[in-house]
Amino acid sequence: MPLVVQKYGGTSVASLDRIRSVAKQVVARHKEGNQVVVVVSAMAGETNRLIDLALSASSKPDMREYDALVATGEQVTSALLALILRSMGVEARSFLGHQVRIVTNNASSKARILRIEADRLRKILNRGWIAVVAGFQGVDEEGNITTLGRGGSDTTAVALASALRADRCEIFTDVEGVYTTDPGICPNARKLSKISYDEMLEMASLGAKVLQTRSVEFAKRYQIPVEVKSSLVNRPGTLVTVEDPSMENILVSGVTYDRNEAKVTILKVPDRPGVAAKIFAPLMDANISVDMIIQNVSTKGYTDLTFTVAKSDLSLALEIIQRLASQIGAKDVIADKGIAKVSIIGLGMRSHAGVASKMFQSLARAGINIQMISTSEIKISCVIDEKYTELAVRVLHDAFELGNLPRPRSKTGKKKSR
Repeated sequence: MPLVVQKYGGTSVASLDRIRSVAKQVVARHKEGNQVVVVVSAMAGETNRLIDLALSASSKPDMREYDALVATGEQVTSALLALILRSMGVEARSFLGHQVRIVTNNASSKARILRIEADRLRKILNRGWIAVVAGFQGVDEEGNITTLGRGGSDTTAVALASALRADRCEIFTDVEGVYTTDPGICPNARKLSKISYDEMLEMASLGAKVLQTRSVEFAKRYQIPVEVKSSLVNRPGTLVTVEDPSMENILVSGVTYDRNEAKVTILKVPDRPGVAAKIFAPLMDANISVDMIIQNVSTKGYTDLTFTVAKSDLSLALEIIQRLASQIGAKDVIADKGIAKVSIIGLGMRSHAGVASKMFQSLARAGINIQMISTSEIKISCVIDEKYTELAVRVLHDAFELGNLPRPRSKTGKKKSR
């Protein structure tokens, strides 16, 4: 019997009426002859409410208790959905992370899944019941409740699909799929019918909020087909799947942006072996992820070192770096929160020249200065002034002709040059 894992986000379960609508979709999938596991997020806005409560209780909350509090949003939703399913005459059972045994490390608020002990779920499924699982949460080796970070329910769903060897994972959200960019910025953004794991991984890590990065990592590792679709309309979504040759014919698949970046510059760092390790090791120990890193050419034995971190990590990062600066003999530490990162992603970059040049020229013509550049085989990212974010996205989306609307033509019938 096919096994399907479905995940419903916060807007899909925002009210009892929405949860009843979800229940009807789940039952329909079950009646098609599928075993069904449903992963749910907290109701829209509930996690933010719980975070505000934690910060009102303590300006620096103990992170163990913080996780115990914010995980309760999904507990409510999973129980409500199970109750509604049972009221419809369908056998269902809700599970929290520690009841499934989604075992994580102890990195509170951004824990990583180590393993899933899914025997209880298998027993429920083999009875013909529907399993409803609270997303976003797990339990560490000492029994403490942990949370997986923003978008963690995506990771819960794909990890469960991997552990249960599901045939498909369906991620239901408030958008109809993966778009070439944010439709709120570019109204002519186009929905993609399919996208490779690698492209989706880059998009997720570079600011696209459709899927959490770690969920895509799980999907790629275990080759789980993931469809992103809307729970509000009955239309096909975007399939995240293995790469096929036709995908490389597309030069650029999408443009992303991320305003949740801050830049840290350490001035006049002594240029000698081991200094970089002394700087970045404490950040790693504090579970602070460093994104882009640039080191200037050494002059008279000193260099400037610049890197980016999430804005939410900036305060702790500065605390660590300012302490280290005096130890290593650096001159000063400067922080800048007024930046953003814009990126282009596409498998076609592997085999086509001139993509970077086109990106840089397009930004230059719009008067947008590039502060930092990072590249991989299938993406190019630029750090710019935050106030130019939306302009940069529109310029790049237009430059690489990603929209639904055709380019304007001149009176002679030829496409206008840019």
